[in-house]
This record gives sequence, C-alpha cells and structure tokens, in this order.
Amino acid sequence: MEQVLSHLGHRTIAFLEHVGRMIRLTRDTCYYLGKGAVNYRLTVDQMAQLGVNSLFIVFITVAFAGMVLSLELAHIAIRYGVGKMVGGGVAIAMAREFAPMLPAIVVAGRVGSAITAEIGSMKVTEQIDALEALATSPVRYLVVPRFLACAVMIPILTLFANFSGNWGGYLIATSYAQITPSAYMDSIHRMAVMEDLTAGLIKALVFAILISLVSCHQGMITEGGAAGVGKSTTTSVVVSIILIFATNYFLSYFLFKS
Repeated sequence: MEQVLSHLGHRTIAFLEHVGRMIRLTRDTCYYLGKGAVNYRLTVDQMAQLGVNSLFIVFITVAFAGMVLSLELAHIAIRYGVGKMVGGGVAIAMAREFAPMLPAIVVAGRVGSAITAEIGSMKVTEQIDALEALATSPVRYLVVPRFLACAVMIPILTLFANFSGNWGGYLIATSYAQITPSAYMDSIHRMAVMEDLTAGLIKALVFAILISLVSCHQGMITEGGAAGVGKSTTTSVVVSIILIFATNYFLSYFLFKS
C-alpha cells in the first residue's frame, strides 16, 4: 500500500510540475508577443513549412471525409424523403467539426512532431543552452515563431478544408445520390449560417495554440539523447490529439448549446 501511495504521489508531483512548466511557457510566449518581440523571418519560414506544405494532405483528407459524410447522409436522407437537406448537413458538419478538427490532427501529427523533434534535438545537443549563454531567449527565438505560425496557418487551413470537404460532398451527392446541383447548393444556403464557420475558426485557433505549446514544451524538456527525442515526439503527438478531442467537446458545448 505504501508503495502504491508513493508511486501515486510521485506521478501527481510530476504532473503538476509538467502543468507548471506549460503555464510558464505560455506566460513567456504571451510576454514576448505583447512586447512585439517577434522574428518575422523565422515566423514566415514556419508558416511556409506548417501551412503551405500541409495544404495538399489536408485537402485530400478532408475531401474524402466530406465524400464519406455525404454518402452516409444521402442514404438516410433519401430513405426518409429529405434528400434536399444533404448539402446543408455536409456544410454544417464540415464548418463545425470536420474542417477544424481534421487539419488540426494532421498538423499535430505532421508538424507538431517535427517541431518537437527539432527543438528536442537542440535541447539534447545543448544548442538551447548555447542560446541562453548568448543572452538569447529560447522562447523568443524558438517558440514564438512557431506559435504565431500555427495561430495564423491552422485557421487558414480550416478555410481550405471547408472548401475541400464541401466539394467532396458535392461530388458524391450529385453523382452517386442523384441530388441535383441546385438542390445541394440551395440546402447549404438555407441551413448553414456564418456563425457555423466563425465557430469553426475559433476552434481552429484554440487547437493551434494547444498544438504549438505542447509541441514546443515537449521539445524544451527533452532529455536522454536520441531515444529521448523519439519519446518526446511520440508524447507530443499523443497529448496534442487527446487535447484536440477533449477541447473540441467543450468548445462545441459552449459554442452550439443554444
């Protein structure tokens, strides 16, 4: 019993330390952003790597998600004689859920892991210590550009995801389910509202903040050489995706509860 309590205590302390370091990293990032201490060249480079290089995989992923969603909705809608609602159903589901979440998951896996691996490698090779020795803040030099890049590019990817998802849904609805293009588009205009898109962009911004901070934090606390970098990278992706799903529930509850 004593060993169980001791283990539980150690795990609790480790968790609280982890949360404390995350809060401190968030505070320092906000501090440098508030001062306008931003390296814009590094930020633009990160935006290109994060956003432009992720665009194709996001487009393909969300397009197929829209096709599947349209296929399933069409089966049900035609059965109950409401086939004209398929377009609106796809548009609402895309704007509220799929378009914010799927790009965030793709970025967490593709970009978040790369951020953690890059910063983690710098940590274990003492490059971060060298930055501090040169009176350069690692948070300002490494975290702030990646934070800004995520905050700008993930909402933009969400807009492209809305387009690709609705495009995929349109293809299936008009070719497979025999829903006319005018009926599909009319249902979007009747059912979807701008608040759906706005709420989805709010979700995307929150996911961007979570991904950037978790990825950078895991990189900054990496230790143990190459094995430690691999462990931090895996942890970064897993934690980011779990937080995306958990946060999505609470955001959906508060944004759409009316």
